[in-house]
Amino acid sequence: MISTEEKRYWAYGISESKSKNQWIQIFDEIKSRGVEDIFFLSMDGVSGLEQGAKSIFPKVIVQLCIVHLIRNSIKYVSTKDYKKFTQGLKKAYGATNLKAANVAFEVFCKEWDKYPVAVDVWKHNYAHVEQLYDYGSAVRKIVYTTNAIEEINSSFRKVTKKGAFPNETVLFKLLYMRVSELEKK
Repeated sequence: MISTEEKRYWAYGISESKSKNQWIQIFDEIKSRGVEDIFFLSMDGVSGLEQGAKSIFPKVIVQLCIVHLIRNSIKYVSTKDYKKFTQGLKKAYGATNLKAANVAFEVFCKEWDKYPVAVDVWKHNYAHVEQLYDYGSAVRKIVYTTNAIEEINSSFRKVTKKGAFPNETVLFKLLYMRVSELEKK
Protein backbone atom coordinates (compact mmCIF):
# COMPACT_ATOMS: atom_id res chain seq x y z
CA MET A 1 0.00 0.00 0.00
CA ILE A 2 1.26 3.48 -0.83
CA SER A 3 1.45 5.86 2.10
CA THR A 4 -0.59 9.04 2.06
CA GLU A 5 2.65 11.02 2.12
CA GLU A 6 3.72 10.99 -1.51
CA LYS A 7 7.43 11.18 -2.25
CA ARG A 8 8.90 11.86 -5.66
CA TYR A 9 12.48 11.51 -6.62
CA TRP A 10 13.87 12.88 -9.85
CA ALA A 11 17.23 11.69 -11.05
CA TYR A 12 18.78 13.66 -13.86
CA GLY A 13 22.21 13.14 -15.27
CA ILE A 14 24.23 13.91 -18.33
CA SER A 15 26.52 11.30 -19.76
CA GLU A 16 27.79 10.20 -23.14
CA SER A 17 26.91 6.60 -22.29
CA LYS A 18 25.92 4.50 -19.31
CA SER A 19 27.65 1.35 -18.13
CA LYS A 20 26.63 -1.09 -15.41
CA ASN A 21 28.93 0.72 -12.97
CA GLN A 22 27.46 4.11 -13.82
CA TRP A 23 23.96 2.73 -13.27
CA ILE A 24 25.07 1.26 -9.93
CA GLN A 25 26.23 4.73 -8.88
CA ILE A 26 22.92 6.28 -10.02
CA PHE A 27 20.80 3.73 -8.14
CA ASP A 28 23.08 3.98 -5.10
CA GLU A 29 22.51 7.74 -5.08
CA ILE A 30 18.76 7.21 -5.35
CA LYS A 31 18.93 4.83 -2.38
CA SER A 32 20.99 7.33 -0.39
CA ARG A 33 18.20 9.90 -0.93
CA GLY A 34 15.86 7.65 1.03
CA VAL A 35 14.30 5.36 -1.56
CA GLU A 36 14.07 2.00 0.19
CA ASP A 37 13.08 -0.10 -2.80
CA ILE A 38 12.13 0.09 -6.45
CA PHE A 39 9.41 -2.37 -7.31
CA PHE A 40 9.14 -2.06 -11.07
CA LEU A 41 11.41 -0.70 -13.78
CA SER A 42 10.37 -0.40 -17.41
CA MET A 43 13.25 -0.01 -19.82
CA ASP A 44 14.18 -0.06 -23.47
CA GLY A 45 17.25 -2.28 -23.22
CA VAL A 46 19.83 0.31 -22.22
CA SER A 47 23.11 -1.46 -21.57
CA GLY A 48 23.83 -2.15 -17.90
CA LEU A 49 20.59 -0.67 -16.56
CA GLU A 50 19.01 -3.92 -15.41
CA GLN A 51 22.20 -5.18 -13.75
CA GLY A 52 22.83 -1.81 -12.10
CA ALA A 53 19.29 -1.61 -10.72
CA LYS A 54 19.34 -5.19 -9.43
CA SER A 55 22.69 -4.72 -7.72
CA ILE A 56 21.20 -1.99 -5.48
CA PHE A 57 17.53 -3.04 -5.48
CA PRO A 58 17.67 -6.85 -5.89
CA LYS A 59 13.89 -7.39 -5.84
CA VAL A 60 13.15 -4.96 -8.70
CA ILE A 61 11.09 -6.39 -11.54
CA VAL A 62 12.56 -5.24 -14.84
CA GLN A 63 10.27 -5.10 -17.85
CA LEU A 64 11.76 -4.70 -21.30
CA CYS A 65 9.73 -2.63 -23.70
CA ILE A 66 8.02 -4.93 -26.19
CA VAL A 67 8.06 -2.19 -28.84
CA HIS A 68 11.84 -1.96 -28.54
CA LEU A 69 12.15 -5.75 -28.78
CA ILE A 70 10.10 -5.62 -31.96
CA ARG A 71 12.37 -2.92 -33.39
CA ASN A 72 15.46 -4.89 -32.40
CA SER A 73 14.19 -8.02 -34.09
CA ILE A 74 12.67 -6.69 -37.32
CA LYS A 75 15.96 -5.19 -38.41
CA TYR A 76 16.91 -8.81 -39.21
CA VAL A 77 13.69 -9.46 -41.16
CA SER A 78 13.03 -8.75 -44.82
CA THR A 79 10.72 -5.75 -45.22
CA LYS A 80 8.24 -7.89 -47.17
CA ASP A 81 7.83 -10.07 -44.03
CA TYR A 82 7.56 -7.31 -41.37
CA LYS A 83 3.79 -7.35 -41.12
CA LYS A 84 3.37 -11.13 -40.83
CA PHE A 85 6.36 -11.38 -38.48
CA THR A 86 4.95 -8.77 -36.07
CA GLN A 87 1.46 -10.30 -36.28
CA GLY A 88 2.96 -13.61 -35.12
CA LEU A 89 4.71 -11.85 -32.26
CA LYS A 90 1.54 -10.08 -31.20
CA LYS A 91 -0.17 -13.44 -30.77
CA ALA A 92 2.43 -14.22 -28.09
CA TYR A 93 2.72 -10.94 -26.18
CA GLY A 94 -0.96 -10.10 -26.72
CA ALA A 95 -2.40 -13.47 -25.72
CA THR A 96 -5.08 -13.64 -23.04
CA ASN A 97 -3.03 -15.86 -20.71
CA LEU A 98 0.45 -17.30 -20.26
CA LYS A 99 -0.41 -20.74 -21.63
CA ALA A 100 -1.77 -19.23 -24.87
CA ALA A 101 1.26 -16.92 -25.06
CA ASN A 102 3.68 -19.85 -24.77
CA VAL A 103 1.84 -21.85 -27.44
CA ALA A 104 1.80 -18.83 -29.77
CA PHE A 105 5.50 -18.23 -29.11
CA GLU A 106 6.40 -21.83 -30.00
CA VAL A 107 4.43 -21.52 -33.24
CA PHE A 108 6.12 -18.18 -33.94
CA CYS A 109 9.62 -19.64 -33.42
CA LYS A 110 8.94 -22.53 -35.81
CA GLU A 111 7.24 -20.34 -38.40
CA TRP A 112 10.05 -17.76 -38.48
CA ASP A 113 13.12 -19.98 -38.13
CA LYS A 114 14.35 -18.59 -41.47
CA TYR A 115 15.27 -15.46 -39.47
CA PRO A 116 17.24 -17.06 -36.60
CA VAL A 117 18.80 -13.82 -35.32
CA ALA A 118 15.42 -12.09 -35.17
CA VAL A 119 13.87 -15.04 -33.35
CA ASP A 120 16.86 -15.20 -30.97
CA VAL A 121 16.15 -11.62 -29.87
CA TRP A 122 12.82 -12.96 -28.56
CA LYS A 123 14.17 -16.24 -27.20
CA HIS A 124 16.78 -14.37 -25.14
CA ASN A 125 14.18 -11.97 -23.77
CA TYR A 126 11.05 -14.11 -23.59
CA ALA A 127 11.13 -14.15 -19.77
CA HIS A 128 10.15 -10.46 -19.99
CA VAL A 129 7.08 -11.43 -22.02
CA GLU A 130 6.15 -14.23 -19.61
CA GLN A 131 6.31 -11.97 -16.56
CA LEU A 132 3.71 -9.68 -18.14
CA TYR A 133 1.17 -12.39 -17.38
CA ASP A 134 1.70 -11.87 -13.65
CA TYR A 135 -0.57 -8.85 -14.16
CA GLY A 136 -4.08 -8.33 -15.48
CA SER A 137 -4.67 -7.26 -19.06
CA ALA A 138 -5.23 -3.59 -18.13
CA VAL A 139 -1.85 -3.41 -16.38
CA ARG A 140 -0.13 -5.35 -19.19
CA LYS A 141 -1.28 -2.71 -21.69
CA ILE A 142 0.47 -0.04 -19.65
CA VAL A 143 3.73 -1.77 -18.71
CA TYR A 144 4.57 -3.63 -21.91
CA THR A 145 5.95 -0.46 -23.47
CA THR A 146 7.98 2.57 -22.47
CA ASN A 147 5.74 4.90 -24.50
CA ALA A 148 4.97 7.10 -21.47
CA ILE A 149 8.69 7.56 -20.84
CA GLU A 150 9.32 8.14 -24.54
CA GLU A 151 6.63 10.84 -24.52
CA ILE A 152 8.40 12.65 -21.67
CA ASN A 153 11.76 12.37 -23.45
CA SER A 154 10.19 13.72 -26.63
CA SER A 155 8.80 16.64 -24.63
CA PHE A 156 12.30 17.28 -23.23
CA ARG A 157 13.78 17.29 -26.74
CA LYS A 158 11.20 19.87 -27.85
CA VAL A 159 12.26 22.35 -25.17
CA THR A 160 16.00 21.73 -25.46
CA LYS A 161 16.51 21.64 -29.24
CA LYS A 162 16.41 25.40 -29.73
CA GLY A 163 19.64 26.44 -28.10
CA ALA A 164 22.78 26.00 -26.09
CA PHE A 165 22.82 26.22 -22.31
CA PRO A 166 25.46 28.09 -20.32
CA ASN A 167 25.65 25.25 -17.76
CA GLU A 168 23.94 22.09 -16.53
CA THR A 169 22.00 23.95 -13.84
CA VAL A 170 20.13 26.00 -16.42
CA LEU A 171 19.31 22.86 -18.40
CA PHE A 172 18.09 21.04 -15.28
CA LYS A 173 15.88 23.98 -14.32
CA LEU A 174 14.34 23.99 -17.78
CA LEU A 175 13.67 20.24 -17.59
CA TYR A 176 12.21 20.59 -14.10
CA MET A 177 9.83 23.29 -15.35
CA ARG A 178 8.82 21.02 -18.24
CA VAL A 179 8.11 18.14 -15.84
CA SER A 180 5.99 20.49 -13.74
CA GLU A 181 3.98 21.43 -16.84
CA LEU A 182 3.53 17.78 -17.82
CA GLU A 183 2.40 16.92 -14.30
CA LYS A 184 -0.46 19.39 -14.57
CA LYS A 185 -1.66 17.67 -17.76
